[in-house]
Amino acid sequence: MEKKEKEELQKAWLKSSKEDFQIAEDLIGMRHYQWALFLCHIAIEKALKANYIKIIDQYPPPIHKLVKLAQDCKLALTEAQINDLKEMTTFHIEARYDVIKDKLYKKATKEFTLKYFEITKKLLNYFISLI
Repeated sequence: MEKKEKEELQKAWLKSSKEDFQIAEDLIGMRHYQWALFLCHIAIEKALKANYIKIIDQYPPPIHKLVKLAQDCKLALTEAQINDLKEMTTFHIEARYDVIKDKLYKKATKEFTLKYFEITKKLLNYFISLI
């Protein structure tokens, strides 16, 4: 991958990640907690894909498993961060598929959502700092 293309792709992933995180915050204000959690997942996924481009020097794979993306990038993660990423991966699946959407809706309380919003903020700051 050429340097200019690599930098442009990283910037695009990061810009989109930050926008999704802002929209997640807006959705919390509107009490759309399950969709806020979904966008927290997407924001993290995009930041990880920016890291993937930087570290692996290839286009990121079309996957949504956050731990796998982080591991592919060989990022240093604590056990707590790995567990948070595992939980956040469920937000993607549970928000998208109607047969299990109710599962996310039930756990997406205000408190739960605010907790993962703060976790997302910390993880985003960490992943962005690596670029």
